Amino acid sequence: MTDRNDDLEAAASALNSGAIHLLRALARIDRSAGLTPARLSALSVLVFAGPCTLGRLAAIEEVAGPTMTRIVDGLVQLGLAAREPHPDSARSTRISATDDGVALMQAARGRRVDALVRALESLPAQDRDRLVTASRLLDELAHAVRAEANDG
Repeated sequence: MTDRNDDLEAAASALNSGAIHLLRALARIDRSAGLTPARLSALSVLVFAGPCTLGRLAAIEEVAGPTMTRIVDGLVQLGLAAREPHPDSARSTRISATDDGVALMQAARGRRVDALVRALESLPAQDRDRLVTASRLLDELAHAVRAEANDG
């Protein structure tokens, strides 16, 4: 049983290190979007998950409400997001991405995907094939980690 636990621990360590290095490399690419990482992340939620309340956006991004207010204020000032009346609550507003926000986020996502494709193409075919297969499991792994974190 120890060998299996050692193998899993080694794999977990490699995933942790690889994820950190990959995210750092992608962050360099994200800088060309011209937004802070926090603004780009919030805009990503608005573009890919759709409009939501400030509270929901803060919860998704795991920041305090006042912090998210500042982030959204910046996006609104840049014309990348807009506040609108919430359709179900007169006391609430909904934040949505503008057309410019969608265009910026789509371009940022495209740069990330292009960089990843180029990196995958540079790998030997066998390694590339293994990564393509493993990549399908990353969302499942993230879901399992989130579930465990929520239980703790």
